[in-house]
Order: sequence, then structure tokens, then C-alpha cells
Amino acid sequence: MPMIRLTIPTGALTDEGRATIQRNLAAVLLRWEGAPDTPFFRAQAWSLLTELPEGALVTAEDDAPRLLVEVTVPQGALSERRKAGLVEEATSTVLAAAGLAPDEGLRVWVLVHEQPDGTWGAGGSVIRYADLINLAKGQRADA
Repeated sequence: MPMIRLTIPTGALTDEGRATIQRNLAAVLLRWEGAPDTPFFRAQAWSLLTELPEGALVTAEDDAPRLLVEVTVPQGALSERRKAGLVEEATSTVLAAAGLAPDEGLRVWVLVHEQPDGTWGAGGSVIRYADLINLAKGQRADA
């Protein structure tokens, strides 16, 4: 069950970007994770937006907005190729939502956190990666 969190300074997104960024990032994550595009898997893809007050996120150089994407997935869910694709597409999605040019990509950091098997729980039970794979296979077969 993936989760994606975007942390940004308040006002860093365009109005349209603010309205669409969470679902867009969740869709990017599901696509790169290889999850089926079903209501069940879309409902499990959490997308959190954290807005920091002005001046809360700066660098030693300047106050230009920086945007942090943190992705949490079960360990083994993303190959190196999928991680690279996820980082690239999440970065371009965030840049577009903030109205920033593609050459401003260093303003966006993407951190991928892999949750060790047996340390993720939902619905009062431990969720194992193998269970998610079986569930995904079943949902693909039903489609």
C-alpha cells in the first residue's frame, strides 16, 4: 500500500496545481509500482500534502521554494528502473504543479522509503508484500 507525501512552502503551487497534485502524484506512484488501476488500489494510495509556513523551508543560499516528495512503499515493490521512473515523473509532476520550468528540477527532491516486510499494518492486520501481489493478480484477473 503506497503513500506519497508532498511537503512545500505555502503558496508554492499554482491554483490548478494545488487542486490536482495529490491525485496526480498518487496515480504516478501506482503506475510505477505496477498496481492495477482499480478502485481498491486507488483508495489505498494515500497522498498527503503538507504546507509549511513562509520561511520554514530555505537553503543556505536562497529562499526560492523547495519541494519535497516522500514515497513509502513495501520493500521490493520498486525495481531500480521503477524507482528512476517514479523519481523522474514525480519531479516533472511537481514542477508543473508549481509552475516551474523543467530546468528547475533541483528544487524538487524525491525520497523513496522502503518499508520492510511485516512492518506495515492496515485494518488491524500486518500486510505483507506477497499478500499485495496476490491481491493485485486477483484484481487484474477480474478486470
